[in-house]
Amino acid sequence: MSIDGPFRTVEMHTGGEPVRIVVDGYPEIPGATILAKRRYVRDNLDHLRRFLMFEPRGHYDMYGVIPVEPDLAEADMAVLFMHNEGYSTMCGHAVIALGRYAVDSGQVKVAAGETEVCVNIQCPCGLVRAVVELEDGRPGPVRFESVPAFAHGLDYQIDVAGYGPVVLDIGYGGAFYALVDASLVGLDVRRSRVRDLVAAAETISESVKQQMQLSHPDDDDLAFLYGTILTDGKNGDESKEGASANICVFADSQVDRSPTGSGVTARMAVQHHRGLLETGAVRAFESVTGSRFTGRVTSESRCGDHPAVRVEVTGRAHYAGECVFHHEPDDGIGEGFILR
Repeated sequence: MSIDGPFRTVEMHTGGEPVRIVVDGYPEIPGATILAKRRYVRDNLDHLRRFLMFEPRGHYDMYGVIPVEPDLAEADMAVLFMHNEGYSTMCGHAVIALGRYAVDSGQVKVAAGETEVCVNIQCPCGLVRAVVELEDGRPGPVRFESVPAFAHGLDYQIDVAGYGPVVLDIGYGGAFYALVDASLVGLDVRRSRVRDLVAAAETISESVKQQMQLSHPDDDDLAFLYGTILTDGKNGDESKEGASANICVFADSQVDRSPTGSGVTARMAVQHHRGLLETGAVRAFESVTGSRFTGRVTSESRCGDHPAVRVEVTGRAHYAGECVFHHEPDDGIGEGFILR
């Protein structure tokens, strides 16, 4: 398929996790709803995802954002998320970066004297409200409130090849995750090699997909396992045991360098369902890079038949640069490839 371009991007990262925002180059994306737009890019424009996410312009763990026209009146912007396998329904680290970008690029105006600015971002999972804190008039930390998050179920026993029966929880924080104490598969998220953690997490994900059927009350397009989060078994109460470490392995064995915003949301929804934290309680989470997010349950809610909560996640994003990507018609390799 044709790759026209040029494609202009703004490069950011949140806790080391890349956010490639495509600001120009994509063709018009039709669809009455954002999920229809997501289906359209998946079925018709996936060659552009490979072009921008894969080598030689990206890498195996690259993450990207495609701005689209919102279909919610209150949205300041709408976005699709893309990665090495396809298109996710929610991405907290990208929302944190987008909040800062929306203010810096003037998409959301800042009045004189304001100390924080609200940015309404329509994601495939729903409307997410980000608040950008201002430090001397410049964007600082960003916090966002999740869509209703819930525990799909607790203490599932899954047969995992090479590990035997593994007990895990399934949580939804804009996407579904399997949540597993790494010690149950003989690993430590702070000390084990990343490759060993990734191998275990990917094997767990595949086992869950084969043995479980997920559902979401809003839309069947949301009902899929996005990845597995291996944890240190702690709950992130800094007053008692310090921040909780975790590693999120999602899509096609892709490793999140940040603590994972939607993953933090899912973890806190499960903790709340277990009665381990009250509304208003704050928890801290660390990733394999040492970057930190905090999470706070702001209110109780419902999602269909599921008792749910809304979770506020806070982190900080930074700029890495800007790019202009071209493609020469005779460059087949340059259409995108992956080595790992």
